[in-house]
Amino acid sequence: MKTLTLLRQGNQLASPAEQRTVLADADRVPGGTFETRLAEQKRVPLTRDALATLQINLGKVCNQTCTHCHVDAGPDRRESMSEEVAGQVIDFLSHSDVETLDITGGAPEMNAQFRRLVEAATCMNKKVIDRCNLTILLANGFTDLPEFLAKHKVNIVASLPCYLEANCDSQRGDGVYEKSIHAIRRLNDLGYGVPGCGLELDLVYNPTGTGLPPEQQALEQEYREQLDTRHGIFFNHLFTITNMPVSRFLSDLLEQNKYEVYMQKLLDSFNPDTVDQLMCRSLVSVDWKGYLFDCDFNQMLDLPILGTTERLHISELTDDLLNDRTISTANHCFGCTAGAGSSCTGNLT
Repeated sequence: MKTLTLLRQGNQLASPAEQRTVLADADRVPGGTFETRLAEQKRVPLTRDALATLQINLGKVCNQTCTHCHVDAGPDRRESMSEEVAGQVIDFLSHSDVETLDITGGAPEMNAQFRRLVEAATCMNKKVIDRCNLTILLANGFTDLPEFLAKHKVNIVASLPCYLEANCDSQRGDGVYEKSIHAIRRLNDLGYGVPGCGLELDLVYNPTGTGLPPEQQALEQEYREQLDTRHGIFFNHLFTITNMPVSRFLSDLLEQNKYEVYMQKLLDSFNPDTVDQLMCRSLVSVDWKGYLFDCDFNQMLDLPILGTTERLHISELTDDLLNDRTISTANHCFGCTAGAGSSCTGNLT
């Protein structure tokens, strides 16, 4: 298999189908598939529970280009949720018991519908999460975002892959660490991360290279001490998230000849205790066109929800439509079940 040719077409990644081919190549990483591991644990079929979280990906437009990005987002991308699809999201929320609207991207704040979605969801008393890269809060045209987010009590989940500048910038780009610290200071000044203020600021740790996240609670304490000592800034929680072998990170693993090592590490670290807590059990992911997926990673691999002859759309979604439906899985799912597990809210065990 001509892997590098397969995964890179000019400056763009190859298609989701070609990425799925790489992940399904059992000769590269012997030891069984994800479905085999589930079967060994008598966990098949893996089915959905009641829907609690609607996660919407507003598109691939971003002001950063991060090496671990499973969305392959960046300043040159144009995919962005339309006014019509955003309206369909709001319509669903208006008659749904879903508790949380989880907004991601790209940099979701760069989408023209972002504020409309936040305002509508908070008016319905939904919890709103903004998955923020922090630097967007300092960008021209977006400097009023901290006040907007605070006004609507949006829970900010912000990427800060290390409390050390060199490690952070190696993953997210030169100068990102300094801007991120500045942005956190602004959020702290508004009450984010301050006990009793009701404004939650959570940080996200992603490993650099091919490592798995360390123990979350211990790392959170280390982050807290280091960021306070070095910069006098603070936050509520730290989430440790495993880098998923999808899109840009998958391509980088292959280019560095580290794909087999990384996938073997994920496979060897499979933890059956994580399965019942997987985020795909209670979350549905919506792409920028409005189509539904079991999670954001499946969305990037174009793995549709099983049991339908045509793709499901947000305009069709009801609270009970997906109940007990079998979840689409593939070998990238080892990323969510390795070690202590990984989800959009950190570890699982």
